[in-house]
Amino acid sequence: MSFRVIPCEQGSEDWHRARAGVITASMFKVARQRVNGLNEQQQIYVDSILKGMPELEARNVAGYKAAPKAESVQRALKGLKVGDLSEAAKNYAFRCAFERISGEPMDEGFETWQMARGHELEPEARDEHQIQEGVLVERAGFVVTSDNVFGASADGLIGAKGGSEYKCLVSAASLRPVLLEANQADFMDQVQGCMWITGRDWWHLGFYCPQLRAINYPLHIVRCKRDDAYIDAMVEDLLEFKAEVDRQEKCLRALAAANAPQFAQAA
Repeated sequence: MSFRVIPCEQGSEDWHRARAGVITASMFKVARQRVNGLNEQQQIYVDSILKGMPELEARNVAGYKAAPKAESVQRALKGLKVGDLSEAAKNYAFRCAFERISGEPMDEGFETWQMARGHELEPEARDEHQIQEGVLVERAGFVVTSDNVFGASADGLIGAKGGSEYKCLVSAASLRPVLLEANQADFMDQVQGCMWITGRDWWHLGFYCPQLRAINYPLHIVRCKRDDAYIDAMVEDLLEFKAEVDRQEKCLRALAAANAPQFAQAA
């Protein structure tokens, strides 16, 4: 995977323009969202069969009296994709397609207060990280694949093999799983996506909470290793998502093509 780094301040006009039309790591989780897939019982059955378990044993493990006949199960057993893109994923695909055509961000650089807060506190988080871990973090701006399809706003690159991402969470619902339950699942698509795009082997995921200086713990660091199996599954989903972006872009361009004779006649 070859990539290039676009030097820019995150949140700046140049940064928003660089991201326009690019499928970004921060949205990989949305891009992978599916609906009408297998339920938990069906997934257990399919996984058991695909692992080579005898059919009767697989049924017992999944809790079936008879083999499930649902079309989705049959497709999964054949190794075919199950489920459709969610509405959120389709809307994000439309946004990417629209921005490919316009070359400008569809939301005109709109920024939530959470995003603004993150950009404001990021330098503090980076400084704390460098002190705590004894590393030198190089600011990266926006990293994009050579074909300009996928990108990531890497908060930092460390040496030749590492990188960093900083989160400045504020709600109990988002902080409790991270700090007390070691649950970072919501961020793994972004982190593994950054490693995929940059070719790095490890990533430091930092959760910066300046309020916790009261207990001398303002930065919670999670050390993530590259997981190629995870990345392979993610890339398969992302390529399917890219195909949807391509399809929607083609449909948008077809609107103008269909309208062209009318303009010619009017002229």
